[in-house]
Amino acid sequence: MLRYAELHCKSNFSFLTGASHAEELASRAAELDYAALAVTDRNSLAGIVRAHIAAKEAGLKLIVGAEITLVDSAPVVLWATDRESYARLSRLITVGRRRAAKGECELTFQDLAEHHAGLLAGVCGDAWFSGESNVRAAGPSMLKLTDSLTPLDRYRELFGDRAYLLAELHRGPDDASRLELLRRLSRQTRLPLVAAGDVHYHSPERLPLHDVLTATRLGTNVREVAENRFPNAERHLRTKQEIAAAFRSAPEALARTLEIADRCHFSLDELRYEYPEELAPPGLTPIRHLTELTWRGAERRYPAGVPEKVARAVRHELRLIEELRYEAYFLTVFDMVRFARERGILCQGRGSAANSAVCFCLGVTSVDPDRTDLLFERFVSRERNEAPDIDIDFEHERREEVLQYLYEKYGRERAGMTAVVITYRVRSAVRDVGKALGLSLDRVDRLAKQVEGHHHEPLLPERCRQVGIDPETEIGRRLIYLVNELVGFPRHLSQHVGGMVITHRPLCELAPIENAAMEGRTVIEWDKDDLDELGILKVDCLSLGMLTAIRKCFALVERHHGRRLTLAGVPEGDSAVYDMICRADTMGVFQIESRAQMSMLPRLKPRCFYDLVIEVAIVRPGPIQGQMVHPYLRRRAGEEEESYRTKRFATCCTKRWSADLFKSKRCSWRLWRPASRRAKRTSCGVRWAAWRRPGVIDQFRRKLLEGMQANGCRPSLPSRCFGKSAVSASTDFPNRTRPASRLLVYVSAYLKHYYPAAFAAIINSQPMEFLCRPSWFATLAITASRCGRSM
Repeated sequence: MLRYAELHCKSNFSFLTGASHAEELASRAAELDYAALAVTDRNSLAGIVRAHIAAKEAGLKLIVGAEITLVDSAPVVLWATDRESYARLSRLITVGRRRAAKGECELTFQDLAEHHAGLLAGVCGDAWFSGESNVRAAGPSMLKLTDSLTPLDRYRELFGDRAYLLAELHRGPDDASRLELLRRLSRQTRLPLVAAGDVHYHSPERLPLHDVLTATRLGTNVREVAENRFPNAERHLRTKQEIAAAFRSAPEALARTLEIADRCHFSLDELRYEYPEELAPPGLTPIRHLTELTWRGAERRYPAGVPEKVARAVRHELRLIEELRYEAYFLTVFDMVRFARERGILCQGRGSAANSAVCFCLGVTSVDPDRTDLLFERFVSRERNEAPDIDIDFEHERREEVLQYLYEKYGRERAGMTAVVITYRVRSAVRDVGKALGLSLDRVDRLAKQVEGHHHEPLLPERCRQVGIDPETEIGRRLIYLVNELVGFPRHLSQHVGGMVITHRPLCELAPIENAAMEGRTVIEWDKDDLDELGILKVDCLSLGMLTAIRKCFALVERHHGRRLTLAGVPEGDSAVYDMICRADTMGVFQIESRAQMSMLPRLKPRCFYDLVIEVAIVRPGPIQGQMVHPYLRRRAGEEEESYRTKRFATCCTKRWSADLFKSKRCSWRLWRPASRRAKRTSCGVRWAAWRRPGVIDQFRRKLLEGMQANGCRPSLPSRCFGKSAVSASTDFPNRTRPASRLLVYVSAYLKHYYPAAFAAIINSQPMEFLCRPSWFATLAITASRCGRSM
């Protein structure tokens, strides 16, 4: 039985070139019983993480590589054999990307020569023919080689026995003559001939979509790209019988595919994130330095003495941080926050980091662990084995100062922003497919404005009728089919709003770096989900207009009232502030100034910090669709009795009156806590994205069932809880953001009540949603004049 490895294959991360997802390619290759599959996107490793995950799930060996185009030589496919050669491939792509504009790559043979060590090379044989058009016009006798073979000699001299010549046949007019000429070229240049497919899609049915992508890339329609379209649909993953028939006269070319596959041992599983380590002073280990900083910070936070609850939490967290070797990460985040504080830039850590006493002592968050029910394992877990993820909001007017500080401190080779993969939604797919099919632009525009949705538009045929396109005609059927195929495809890479990756070794040896559209920014090719899959650390340096407003208010209060306020120092539990909130006098207050929030405030009547969290969380689609709002309000008002299935479950839900109003990034708070207690695990959680992955979430369901049954729950309870949370999880308020959000809600309300004139500084802090409403200015002016206070 023939064994074969496909060595030249593009996914749809060769933007507007490849016409299949990595999952489709891996699944089809496994179905065809390929020995291995090489995903070699053009001048890019952007899709390699998706391919890695898909290949593991399909039980298929993945060869990591890329097709490299050179400005002064023929295209070449490079395959990584080990970790070091992968680093050189990533660095090579970075060189070409940094030299060119966003989305482009410019490389020379000299660049390749400087990064070739350890890489295998497959030179594309098609480049050495005089041209396909001449062959078709004059017949097989005109098929000849170019006059000069010098470039091939350069490849052989550079790579030695690591260089091959690719033979790729696609049922052309005379494949036999073509293959014979390639074999002769192989003998002349002493480059071993190896079979490949130049695959662009997993199935021949994707050829029409590939034509649309080609037309979109060239900015025209399908009819006008005839010379750039493939003559047939043969650039797909073929059966081994088809491949054997095509290379019947050159069996050695098929055998060499396995030779190359055997020489490539590298897997993305070998990538290990390395934290920056230069932040500890000479003579101090990172954990010792972190420990000293933490306890010094604790003494500043609690001048009257560190509470035993906080001290116990700090000791526990430091032990776990040392065990998991995250101390350098915490020092990196501390250094970033220290820089901001020294520059007078207001910042606030949020997310799961707010569950950390160490983060509070370091000044990363302002949420006092002495007044909060912390669970550090939601932030750092031994079992989950994920890097911690800290989100830090900075003043939106000065966030760029922090980003540029990181670039200057670590250099462009060690720091970069994460990418965001921009995918086709229904509307953008309609526009590109309609234009590619040659429909009139005004009709395409009308149709695009009629549709909506990210992944599917069930009413697309009806929308077509509304704009005069009959969905039963050939053009109508093609339009609907191609739009549905294109939705979800990656369109291009953009930059994340603030995710930064900082490494000890050069970042470009982990993933390629390219220029962003914004001057002064560089971006790695992987997005946040790819980083999560590989366990690579990311720090979110985000911007928040409310922090700018609060900082300006603090400055005005200190200047005119002689009172110095901080986020952690605003007096807690002021009844007058809560009276104002209960009256819904909250125009301009963070997160509770919308009409929906203001209508809920008199009904919920918040009187403490946690009530503010409930207020923000309850006006969301999840609790509303899950029928949790009215039961919660009735139970809160004492009009309905609270109901719990078990006493242990009640201890986890008391604050919520047995109504689950939150989602969590890794799982529902109320689901895994009772399950994990008896199971003696610090986490039964899974990543937030896993809720959409049936295989992973089924594993979590089993853990939940085992843990809750061990706690004495009836079998029906876990299923009931799991189902409700899974349904509402996509729209509920993140439980992990609650401590930071409630703090800014209360602080902005406090400033509005006691310093309304200073609070007017908020009008200088854009962008903010409520500033679009002219009524806000009148409301604030009336409030300030009524109080009779001046700045």
